[in-house]
Amino acid sequence: MNQTTTDFKHVDYLWDDDHAASLGDDQVSLFLYRSNILGADLRITNFGGGNTSCKTIEKDPLTGEEVEIMWVKGSGGDIGTLTRDGIAGLYTKRLRNLKQVYRGIEHEDEMVALFNHCIYDLDSRAPSIDTPLHGLLPFKHIDHLHPDALIAVAAAKDSQEITREIWGDTMGWIPWQRPGFDLGLQLEKCLEENPGIRGIVLGGHGLFTWGDTSYECYMNSLEVIEQASEYIEQRLGQDGPVFGGQVVDSLEAEKRKDQAALLASVLRGLCSSEQKMIGHFTDDDRVLEFINSKDLSKLAPLGTSCPDHFLRTKIKPLVLNVEPGADLSDYKAIREQIESQFVEYRKDYAAYYEQCKHPDSPDMRDPNPVVILYPGVGMFTFAKNKQTARVASEFYINAINVMRGAEAISEYTALPRQEAFNIEYWLLEEAKLKRQPPEKPLSRRVALITGAGGGIGKAIADKLAAEGANVVLTDVVEERLEEAHSSFKRDVSSYVLCDVTDTASIEHAYKQACLAFGGVDIIVHSAGLAISKSLADTDIKDWDLLQNVLVKGQFALAQAGVAIMRKQGFGGDLVHIASKNGLVSGPNNVAYGTAKAAQQHMTRLLAAELGAEKIRVNTVNPDGVIVGSKIWEGEWAEGRAKAYGIKVEDLPAHYAKRNLLQEIILPEDIANGVFAAVAILDKTTGGIINVDGGMANAFVR
Repeated sequence: MNQTTTDFKHVDYLWDDDHAASLGDDQVSLFLYRSNILGADLRITNFGGGNTSCKTIEKDPLTGEEVEIMWVKGSGGDIGTLTRDGIAGLYTKRLRNLKQVYRGIEHEDEMVALFNHCIYDLDSRAPSIDTPLHGLLPFKHIDHLHPDALIAVAAAKDSQEITREIWGDTMGWIPWQRPGFDLGLQLEKCLEENPGIRGIVLGGHGLFTWGDTSYECYMNSLEVIEQASEYIEQRLGQDGPVFGGQVVDSLEAEKRKDQAALLASVLRGLCSSEQKMIGHFTDDDRVLEFINSKDLSKLAPLGTSCPDHFLRTKIKPLVLNVEPGADLSDYKAIREQIESQFVEYRKDYAAYYEQCKHPDSPDMRDPNPVVILYPGVGMFTFAKNKQTARVASEFYINAINVMRGAEAISEYTALPRQEAFNIEYWLLEEAKLKRQPPEKPLSRRVALITGAGGGIGKAIADKLAAEGANVVLTDVVEERLEEAHSSFKRDVSSYVLCDVTDTASIEHAYKQACLAFGGVDIIVHSAGLAISKSLADTDIKDWDLLQNVLVKGQFALAQAGVAIMRKQGFGGDLVHIASKNGLVSGPNNVAYGTAKAAQQHMTRLLAAELGAEKIRVNTVNPDGVIVGSKIWEGEWAEGRAKAYGIKVEDLPAHYAKRNLLQEIILPEDIANGVFAAVAILDKTTGGIINVDGGMANAFVR
C-alpha cells in the first residue's frame, strides 16, 4: 500500500517537511518530532499510551569506540509532549546481552532493575517496562502505538485470522502477553520467523511498526492504521446496527448538561467514600451511541482490553439505573436510589481482588468506580485530579471505539480477569505509583472564587491553584476572566460569568463548576466594590448596590453552594472577604462599612448553623489593599484620599504607616489568609482573620 499524503481518511498526516528539514540529520530530534505528531492524534494513541524509539551511533565516553545507542520514551512519559528530558538512552548491545541472564518469565520483574546497567545517557529518564520491546528489535526507528482500530483487531475473537485477512503475510501477530522482557523475546522470535514483515499486532494490546528513517516509520504506522480503520469501516453495520441499535433516547443537549450538573455532586460524594475525587463529564456522540445501545448491558461488564485503558478506567464501569429525564431535585431520594449500586460495585471489586490476588499483591486500592455511565445523558469519570479524570474519559472513549470495531468485524473479547489483575496490581506498577510526588495541601478540592478576574480574587485563585486546588473563576467582565483563565495550565481552572446580585447567574456558575470538576469544596466571596461618601452624599442607589453585591451576593452564594456541599456530604469552606471597615468606624463610609459589618456577622450566623455538617465559615479582613486592587482604580481612592486629606498617590504609604507593622498590604497577603483558613486552620469556624498589618482598633478581641 503506497499512500500519498492526501489519501489518509482515518488518521491525520501531520509531517511538516520544512520543520523536519530544520532538524537536519539529528535522528533523536526527528524521533521526538515523530512522537509528538503521532501523539497529537488521539485515534493513534492516548495520553501516556504507547512509546517510540530510535537508534543512533554515538561515541562511548570511556573507550572512544562507536556504539549503538537506543533512545526510547522513559517511564511515565507521553509521546504527544515528549522532550529530550523524557527519554532514556541505553547501550543497545548491553540491553541485548541481558538475554544471557534472563531466568524466565516468572522472574520478569527483576529485569527492570538491570536496565539501569545499560544506561548510556546519564541524564536518562528511568527506562520503562517496554524498553526491551524496542531494544530486541533491530530497526532504527520503532513505534509502539495503541490505535483504536488496531486494538479492535487485536481484541477481536479471531484476531490472528483477521490480521492475516487485512495484511496477508506482511504483518506478524503474537498472542496477548504482559509487557516485559519476555514479550520482547516474543517480538524478536516473530520477526525471525517472518522476515520482511512491516509490523506486528500484539493480541489484545496494540501495534509495533518500524522504518529505516523517522519519516518511513511514521508513514508505515499511518498506513497500517489506515488499512485497519478502512477494514472496520467497510464492515460497520453489515450484520445489523452498531452496538445492536439504540434502545434509549438521549435528552436534548442542554437538558443533558442540566441533569449531569444536578447529579455530579451526588456521584462525587459517593465516589469519595475513601478519598475525595475530582470529576469530569462528557456527552460526546461516541459515548451516547454506546450508552444508549442494546449491547451496553453485554459489553460494559466485560471491561476493556488494552492495559493502558483499564489501568486508567478500572476493570469496568458502573452503569446507572436512573431514567434520563428523572426528577433529580430531591438529592436525598436520588442518592438513596443509586447508593446501593455503589455498594454492589465495591463488593464486586473486592471480590475481584480477593479472587485474583497473589501472596505479595499490594493492598486493595479504592474500590469505587472511575467511569460512570448514565444512559441518555453521558459519562462521568472521577479520579484524584482533573487531568487524570479527563484522561480516563478519553481512554474509555478509546475503549468504546475498540468495542465498536471489534464487534463490527468479529466479536469483542476483554482480557481475562486474572490477566487484568496482574497488570493492575503489578508490583512494578505499584512502585511507579509510590514514586509519584506527594499531593499538595488543597489537592482534590474545588474552589469557586467571585471577582476572580483581577486584584484580590485573582491572587486568591493563584494561591489556591498553586496549592493543588482546581479553581472556578467568576467575574462580571468576560475579558478579565479570559485573561485570568489563560494564566493557568490545562485542567486547573474553569471560568464563567457570574453576577452575584442575580441568583440565576449564581446557579449557572455552580452548574459549570459541577460539570467541570464534579462539585465545589471552597467558596470565596471576593467580588466587591467600594463607595466612600458622607451620609449626605450617599444616595439609596449607592446603598442598594453595596448591599446587593456584598451582602445579598454573599447570602445567595452560600445558599446555593451549601446545597451542593450537602449533596457531596463531606463538608466544605466558605470564606468571605470583608474589610477592617466592618469593625472600625471611619468618616465618609456609612454604606460600605455597614455592608462589610453585615458580611462579618453573616459569617458568624452561618458558622453556627453549618458547623454540624463540617462546613466551616470564616472571614478574611483586609485593610488598604491598594496595589493591584480593582476597587482602588477610581472614585473610592479619591474619596479615601479626600477623607484623609492626602493625595491619591500617597495612599499606599499612608495605609502602611498607620498599621503596627508599617507594611503595605498586597493581594497576595489576602490570598495567604484565605489559604490559612481553608488548609491550615481546620478547626476554626466563625473566625475573622485580620490581614491589615496590625490595626489596634480592628482587633476582634
